[in-house]
Amino acid sequence: MATLWATIFGLTKVIVLSSESMVTLQERMVHLTEQLSMPLIEVSLIVNRWIKALLSRLEELADEHNESLPENVTKPIPLPGLNNETNDFNYDLDRVLKMVDDDRMDILDTLIRVTIEEEKLSLMSALLFMRNWEFEMRKRLEQVQRPGQLFSPVTFEDGF
Repeated sequence: MATLWATIFGLTKVIVLSSESMVTLQERMVHLTEQLSMPLIEVSLIVNRWIKALLSRLEELADEHNESLPENVTKPIPLPGLNNETNDFNYDLDRVLKMVDDDRMDILDTLIRVTIEEEKLSLMSALLFMRNWEFEMRKRLEQVQRPGQLFSPVTFEDGF
């Protein structure tokens, strides 16, 4: 078990994170994305969808208690040495979105939902977990130089 100190609703408390649950979610997501050769754009879209849903629910709960969430929860993890230069390629976002495989994305979305429910992960734990995936996908997106690279399969090094 891992512990995380968090300030939520004005109280500093320890959140117990089941490292086994996090490892299960991590292993399942890595395995599925590699097994289905999921493109960077598809994984990024699903991770973003989950972050928005989890954050929205946490913000609702915070509002109900007249509290606010800490910035490390509401904002993405900063990228080190952020490249402020814009990529010199143009792409049609609508065209890119038409090219994604909705079925494959639904499979990943379902896997995440089922695992979060099975492992009984809290909203906060799930959101912080997804923030790490968001960080990894943003690092990769920053390196994209051509639209075709958005459709490169996501692979992971051992230990991710």
